Amino acid sequence: MELPLHPKLVHLPMALAILMPLLTSGVLLAIWRDWFPKRVWSLVIVGQFLLVGSGILALRSGEADEERVEKVVAEVVLERHEEAGERFVWVGGFLLAITVLPLLLRSKRATLITGAASCAGTFVVLAFGYQVGQLGGEIVYGHNGASVYATATPGGALTMPAGKRALGDDDR
Repeated sequence: MELPLHPKLVHLPMALAILMPLLTSGVLLAIWRDWFPKRVWSLVIVGQFLLVGSGILALRSGEADEERVEKVVAEVVLERHEEAGERFVWVGGFLLAITVLPLLLRSKRATLITGAASCAGTFVVLAFGYQVGQLGGEIVYGHNGASVYATATPGGALTMPAGKRALGDDDR
């Protein structure tokens, strides 16, 4: 049995949600202090684009796994997580549109203002990402959602699929 794709994909948008406030504020500072030209802001746009794109992939992979996990987790719990994921992607997409503005505007003042708005927006996206992760963790750990991917041994113990092994005390 192969492990689901969703847990493999969700880490990139979550990591980017954490990194984007740092990247955005650092690039904004560099532009404000004239350490780098304004075109460096393109890095922020690319980062936000990757966050939204990987978020969409995570949403789709979650929809593919949903039916199987519904066997052990209440549908309302899964829907809360899915809706939080959708909000995360929508807010990230809205912020992506805003992050394009500093690159398009000519005046340094307008660039800095829209850059500051983008920077503030990354913290909002981070908060939405935290909520998605919290609800996903609740599915896996609170409702034992990962158990549908485990196999039972003759003694009734659950094990990981072939080729996958959990670390024991002697492995640490």
